[in-house]
Amino acid sequence: MAVEEAGFTPGSDVLIRKVDSHLMALRASLRGPELELAEQLAAGLKELVVATAQASAADRGQVRAAVHYFVLRRESRGRLLSVRSLAAAQRVVNKVARQLGRPDLAVEPRPTREAALSTADPATR
Repeated sequence: MAVEEAGFTPGSDVLIRKVDSHLMALRASLRGPELELAEQLAAGLKELVVATAQASAADRGQVRAAVHYFVLRRESRGRLLSVRSLAAAQRVVNKVARQLGRPDLAVEPRPTREAALSTADPATR
């Protein structure tokens, strides 16, 4: 990820540090698909921060709100982050990425085990 792009501002640096700090805390408590989702969300947010460093105040505000939504995680219990909270953050990050014309940074939902089974070859069941 190119975080040292031209136009990088001190405000951007603060947002990226918030995302990195939160991700570090999540790495201590999450494993498997939840950690992977958190890492993908963090990477997407950091790219959005860099991409909008010189954008309009409205665009930067959307990205800042998405970062705060990811970092503050109101639905958590103590140190543990609920999966529902990550899913909510995923919806916010995806919405902002699409609104800013960066659908490539949207984190697509992972198929559930039930969905994977329903689409499996009937002969293998």
